[in-house]
Amino acid sequence: MRLTLRGWTAVAVVAAAMALAWQYGPRALNAIVAPLVVVLAAGLVTTVRIDRPTVRRTPVAAGFVGERRRVEVEIETGSAVAATVRDAVADGCTVLEPDTGGTSGAETGGRVATETAGTVEIDGDGRPVLITTLEGDDRFVYDVRLEGRGEHRLGPLTITVSDVLGLVERRFAYDETRTVIGYPIVRDLRAGPDDELEAFLEAIEGRDREAFDHLREYQRGDSLRDVHWKSAAKRPDADLVVTEYTADEETGSVTVAAESATARDDELATAAASVATYLLEAGVDVGVSLPEREFGAGAGREHHRDVLAALATYDGGDLDDRRRERADVLVRADSEGTRVIVDGRAVPFDRLAAGRNDGRQSGDAGSTDQRRPDGGKPGVMA
Repeated sequence: MRLTLRGWTAVAVVAAAMALAWQYGPRALNAIVAPLVVVLAAGLVTTVRIDRPTVRRTPVAAGFVGERRRVEVEIETGSAVAATVRDAVADGCTVLEPDTGGTSGAETGGRVATETAGTVEIDGDGRPVLITTLEGDDRFVYDVRLEGRGEHRLGPLTITVSDVLGLVERRFAYDETRTVIGYPIVRDLRAGPDDELEAFLEAIEGRDREAFDHLREYQRGDSLRDVHWKSAAKRPDADLVVTEYTADEETGSVTVAAESATARDDELATAAASVATYLLEAGVDVGVSLPEREFGAGAGREHHRDVLAALATYDGGDLDDRRRERADVLVRADSEGTRVIVDGRAVPFDRLAAGRNDGRQSGDAGSTDQRRPDGGKPGVMA
């Protein structure tokens, strides 16, 4: 607990009045000093009796770099009290100006909070600040933009309460924090050159081809390499047929391994996330092997999010020989660039992800080439 600038001013006035009273008589002391002493004493007593507010943070949804996320803190007080609420925000996030036009649930991870009791401002250090009167149950709400890949800390929070006249203040600090995960940028490989993608998929699918099973009618989207051309030559007037192969336990399962020099970990994370996302959207079960952790083959949104979260915190390193040899797809980033290696064939990632249309950079925050864990566009959380 301490005096505010206004409180110290009051103390200075009291001291000056006492000096004048010493020189000119006690009337000046009674007229000026007594009221100030009373309000200072009242401020001290009032501030001491303020109970510590209860604070609870709500989870913040993960998102891709460039996306907007809403941060909510619930504050409960036993009585009305003037307060200044301030939160700390990590370097990987930027606090945004209040969105007076309203913020959609997509931009905030699916939740739209009730209005904050006051206007949130941004201080000189880029932290959100709310000057308000807390009355029972209140919310401190602000928005951040994810600026980089990784886990970004939100908090700790401080609440500074004061008496009605603002003479005395008391500061409460809260250790509780939340983290928001910034996923690596995911580039849409479907916009890459057809020949590179076809060779990439053929190399992967070729691992799953065992014995001939049966023929079936050609359907739109079937690979031309599966067309049974001998049957087509014998029946030129009939519909094309394609070959089906016998499935085994490993069919549709691919392990993507990733390694990089520390200085190129962002490039590696983008490449590995893009390859894993492309394969998952193609219906392939994907496992991921990183220097520090490993995921078995899986599919679905939760598995996709787990993979992206692991790549969000990836900080470089080399795989051991066993994991490198076991991988179906090896993504490597070093002084020679970022490459995707399948069956000994290395393809530069930039070539695999090169756009066919307008050459738009997929890493731009506003690009539609970034992909969500549910296969949708950024900002659309299922």
